[in-house]
Amino acid sequence: MIITEREEWRNLAAHYEKIKHAHLRDLFSEDKNRTESLSLFDEGILFDYSKNRITGETMKLLLRAAEASGLAEKIEDMFSGKPINQTENRAVLHTALRNLSNEPVFVDGRDVMPDVRAVLAKMKDFSERVRSGQWRGFSGKPIKNIVNIGIGGSDLGPAMAAEALSFYADRKLNFFFVSNIDDAHIAETIRMCAPDETLFIIASKTFTTQETMTNAESAKSWILEAAGGNRCATASHFVALSTNTEAVSAFGIDTANMFEFWDWVGGRYSLTSAIGLPVMTAIGYDNFMALLSGFHSMDNHFRRTSFDKNIPLLMGLLGVWYNNFFGCETHAVLPYSQYLRRFTAYLQQADMESNGKSADRNGQPIAYQTGSVVWGEAGTNGQHSFYQLIHQGTKLIPADFIGFVNSLNAIGDHQHKLMANFFAQTQALAFGRTGQEVTALGTAPALVPHKVFAGNHPTNTILMDKLTPENLGRLIAMYEHKIFTQGVIWNVNSFDQWGVELGKELAKKILSDFTGAGADSAHDASTKKLVNFYRDNRQK
Repeated sequence: MIITEREEWRNLAAHYEKIKHAHLRDLFSEDKNRTESLSLFDEGILFDYSKNRITGETMKLLLRAAEASGLAEKIEDMFSGKPINQTENRAVLHTALRNLSNEPVFVDGRDVMPDVRAVLAKMKDFSERVRSGQWRGFSGKPIKNIVNIGIGGSDLGPAMAAEALSFYADRKLNFFFVSNIDDAHIAETIRMCAPDETLFIIASKTFTTQETMTNAESAKSWILEAAGGNRCATASHFVALSTNTEAVSAFGIDTANMFEFWDWVGGRYSLTSAIGLPVMTAIGYDNFMALLSGFHSMDNHFRRTSFDKNIPLLMGLLGVWYNNFFGCETHAVLPYSQYLRRFTAYLQQADMESNGKSADRNGQPIAYQTGSVVWGEAGTNGQHSFYQLIHQGTKLIPADFIGFVNSLNAIGDHQHKLMANFFAQTQALAFGRTGQEVTALGTAPALVPHKVFAGNHPTNTILMDKLTPENLGRLIAMYEHKIFTQGVIWNVNSFDQWGVELGKELAKKILSDFTGAGADSAHDASTKKLVNFYRDNRQK
């Protein structure tokens, strides 16, 4: 049955009509216990969702919709290794990568945990050799620069986590992340490195990804030129995160330095696989295991906690409420931590690639909104940029505010001022300032309309003690499971990404046009003109 035809969905639609104009000022005034009833503290996270345009009845109806979707069964299907990615006939077991219990996890009747632990042990050995200075380049010098070359999930996750946890990193080492096929990315990166002190981590499951392998070949040319053409230098300066042994060997990498991950690990969920190698190298094995511990604890929370107290599940339901009933198309994620500067970019892929679907799990076209456009900026920077639109614009934009009680640096009163801004923004967004209040401040009548804040803008507040590896793991897993919850409600496959394929195929055809006689006649008129203009104006 189409979800919009279910009784639970119709009940939500009727309820929306009753409360769609209710203002948060009135909701708080009418219910003195609202904050207590609409907030949770678990897994070290204070999750306050009281500043949402909901009532207790809203949450009851959303929870019934979740139950009707079969969410409980689907959660168990994911954790138990059933092939829930049906378009690729694959299990979805990123949770096994951080399974720190003694419980086996089976795929096709085989326990995968021994393989997971073996790769972790191999990562530990590698990272310790680099961190200790044992790993040497072609000149005999220890490694100082680690450059991760990947794209998508092979870049966004480790790049985000390495920056988020840079407080815990070995400061003797420099970490860089190259993803874009634009030659500026690799060129500007290697300008900051000495070749005999630089190690490249090439992250590509198939070892055929166009962007990654183009950058890898350029990096290899740079190393070989510096090494006087000695091809043996490749083995000293490259390791691979891949499953393609033949291609890795042909590149010149010692396959003993190839780190495996599996087809039941989707790219955007792969941070806790071998893709996390640069992160482990940066922060050390013990801190990386603390990161996994945070993931694991949130996995258990999502799997074991009742729906009404399940933080990622409730986040997912609130997203459905705004997306499908209020018609909101975007969602802002606003971390008040400079360390989390890349966090929203990471979530863009995690969310938009997962649930940006227009066909349901049965292949039928979808007539309701799925997914959200995820965007945001760290800390008070956004306040001086796009908050104007959220406060006084014509769009309703739900937002997550993420903050930490304690700073890792504790310089002066920075943290007090940061968090004062955090709390002020959620208050202002919820309650606004009326025309009467503006007038009472002595504002000239002509300016009053310009200084009114309507309020009634929904926010979630997510507060944690401080940014530790364990808390980062909890935070990432929380969003992963929020995305999964929404995918189940919308009846989409959150674990494939066929939408990226067409552009890749066409790019290969167009690339051949650049070296041929001209644009392929099969192209549309606009593309042919653009290809020919590019060819004709290239510097000879």
